[in-house]
Amino acid sequence: MRQLGSWAARAGVGFLRACVVAAVSMLVPAVWAAAVALGIRWGAGNPWSWIAPFVLAGAGTLVLSRPVCRMVRFLVAKWTATVIPTGYRQAGPVTRMSTGYWWNGFSYERSRRDALLDQKWRVRWNDPANWRDLRFTGIAPLTAGVVASLPPAGVAAAVLGLGRPEFAARLAGALGLLVAFASAPYAWRPLEPVAVRFLRPSPAMALADRVDELTAQRADATVAQAAEIRRIERDLHDGAQARLVALGLSLATAEKLMETHPDQARALMREARAGATASLAELRELIRGISPPVLNERGLVDAVRALALDVPLEVAVSADTPLLRLDPPIESAVYFGVAELLTNAVRHARASRAHVSLTRDDTGITAEVEDDGRGGADVRAGGGLSGLRRRLAVFDGTLEITSPAGGPTCVRMVVPCESL
Repeated sequence: MRQLGSWAARAGVGFLRACVVAAVSMLVPAVWAAAVALGIRWGAGNPWSWIAPFVLAGAGTLVLSRPVCRMVRFLVAKWTATVIPTGYRQAGPVTRMSTGYWWNGFSYERSRRDALLDQKWRVRWNDPANWRDLRFTGIAPLTAGVVASLPPAGVAAAVLGLGRPEFAARLAGALGLLVAFASAPYAWRPLEPVAVRFLRPSPAMALADRVDELTAQRADATVAQAAEIRRIERDLHDGAQARLVALGLSLATAEKLMETHPDQARALMREARAGATASLAELRELIRGISPPVLNERGLVDAVRALALDVPLEVAVSADTPLLRLDPPIESAVYFGVAELLTNAVRHARASRAHVSLTRDDTGITAEVEDDGRGGADVRAGGGLSGLRRRLAVFDGTLEITSPAGGPTCVRMVVPCESL
């Protein structure tokens, strides 16, 4: 009895899903049928009866193809957790030129609104994904749509057949009910393989998306490098350079006072020595910010452990196995990522404890930073986490954040790499 109830529940859910799949996949053929019916109704003597069906069918297919494909992706993701990339071409930024015109990547327009509107339609109609969507709207009804129509067709046959007194009609109705009940749990399932096969981006589209992604990453890396150079220049100008200039002036003054006022000269020499010590400390701190010596000499694990000693909170560092040396750019990216996350834990999350975990497998390195702060961390445009995600993306790395309100916050960085 329990198995029968379970089967009935699965059949009920499957029947509803099959009805949804049949309705979505048969939407475009329904437009075709309506266009043909309209042409028949107008009659053969009306010249529009030959032209209007083709116009209506073509316009309906173009308008409905993308919404149908989006609905199919949504259903597949919701029912099977299979995410199918859209592969649609994305619009680029609209820029105002010095002449006052707006450039949208295709043409110059007088206003931003005209530039966005022109860009929208150019991107939409020049997108190679349109042909993929049109192909799917023609394939889906003959594959997933036909199979998904079995349960509702069986129920319709049962209603019509069991309501008639003839034995043959009743038998057909009973067979229809049996087909509907038996196929309901499975009739919607062909939607997933059909959608994965015909809705995924083509190799050319995937290559174009990858080129765009690498172009954006290159631009981000260039901007980050320029910002880092400006930071180093500013630190040198405002710190060590100013102290060295003052040191030179003190030594020149002490040289002049050496004969006449030796006590003042000795005092200036002591100040100069203190300034030289401070300048040396600033230069060492600057070098640590560019490339920590412990990272170059002893590797990532020891560098993170040394970093944990300088952070004003209790930090525990664990590594499952001694990590082999990685490529220096990857080690640097992970190290400074951990440093930024620990800084956020102190400055924004107001945490008292944190735990850093470093693991290594055959595919790459994983670094997890968890703190007991107040949580609520998210990736905002222009924020530190957004910049960290972009820097990791240069190495095909990912950043995952779990930070409910009230904490704790766990940030996971994964970077594919090979050991040296």
